[in-house]
Order: sequence, then C-alpha cells, then structure tokens
Amino acid sequence: MGIFGRKRRSGDDETGGVASERESVEADDALEPEDQLSETTDGPFDVSEAEEDGIPRIDLGSVRVPVPDGSQVQVEMDPEEGGVRAVHVVTEVGQITVSAYAAPKSGGLWREVSNELADQLRADGAKVNVGRGEWGMELSAIVGDVALRFVGVDGPRWMLRGVIAGPQSTASQAPEVLRAIVRRTVVDRGNSPMPVRTPLPITLPDAVAQHIAEQQQG
Repeated sequence: MGIFGRKRRSGDDETGGVASERESVEADDALEPEDQLSETTDGPFDVSEAEEDGIPRIDLGSVRVPVPDGSQVQVEMDPEEGGVRAVHVVTEVGQITVSAYAAPKSGGLWREVSNELADQLRADGAKVNVGRGEWGMELSAIVGDVALRFVGVDGPRWMLRGVIAGPQSTASQAPEVLRAIVRRTVVDRGNSPMPVRTPLPITLPDAVAQHIAEQQQG
C-alpha cells in the first residue's frame, strides 16, 4: 500500500519487511567511511533542492511533512516547556512521526542513533529486528500489541527520522506508508550552528497555533 504509488523496490520483501540482520550488517560494513550520506535522489529533499510538486504538506518550519488524503494531524504539546513536542500524521495503518536533527556534514548519524535505539528497545523488552531499507538501516519492533517501524535518512547537515506505530494487524502495510511520507518530506535545516543531535525546531502554522491556543484557554 503506497500513498504516492511508488513501485516496490528490489530490497523489499513481500510483506513490506526488510533484509535480515546479517545482511544489514554486511551491507553497512561495505560502506566507505567518507560516503555516509543517504541516497536521496527520490526524496526526502533538502529545501535547497525541493521542487514544487503539488503534494499537500504541513509546514512545521524545519520540516514540511505530506498529509495524505484521509489522514489527520495531531499536535503533541510539552506541558513543561510550553512548546511543541511532536506533530503526528495519523493514517489508517498507524501514527507517523517525522523529526529532523542537526547532523555532521559527513552524515552517518542515523547508523549511530539506530544502533542505540535498537539497544534501548531490547532493554525495554521489545522484540527488535534490524534490516536494510532504501536509505540504510531500518528497525522493526513489537512492544506489547504495538508494531513499530523506524527509518532514517542522513542528509546535508541533517538527519531525518520517521517512525510509525500501529496495531500488528496492519504491520505489513505500515513500512510502505511510512517510507512514502518520509520520501516526500522537505527539510529546512537553516544556517545556524547547532550541536549534533539537536532537534530542529518545530513551528506550527498560524491557524493551527491559534486553534490550540483557543483550546487551552477553553
């Protein structure tokens, strides 16, 4: 099930899964140290390279995330800081969250982060599988009744992470839906210096911010 109709790539299996952990490790070892940026000719795109394609997106400042027909946008606020913690796109197969972070020019941050994430999930008792997708490592995990899939992209001075969480009954469809949204996301890193791994700031469209403010006042 592809939101934007992308054809299946040869690396995908018939259930939307990814290669085995052993295959992933061998593929990652083959990467040259100086070649750490993901292949993004088909997206996601840096704002300097993005073209007008008519796809509806919500502009969150640092990221412009596509919102497919039939999906909903949910904003998660941080009650302590008073800002936006995350913005989720809720689809029929699960909730998708796309986040961007400052990264080295040479890339390679996602591989570090994904290894740490896999270790943390296992420590929390999750069943984790590591594989290789179109941008590099992908993680799938089962936490209780929830199926998770993580993808990451190393771009020019940014790293983009996408995750979908949904019921196990839709787990076979979830990876393709997640990849489709990540593929059409536009990242605006900005020029300000930031420490590596710093989350890029999220700003809400005026209409969304006003709606949330009215709800909070009510």
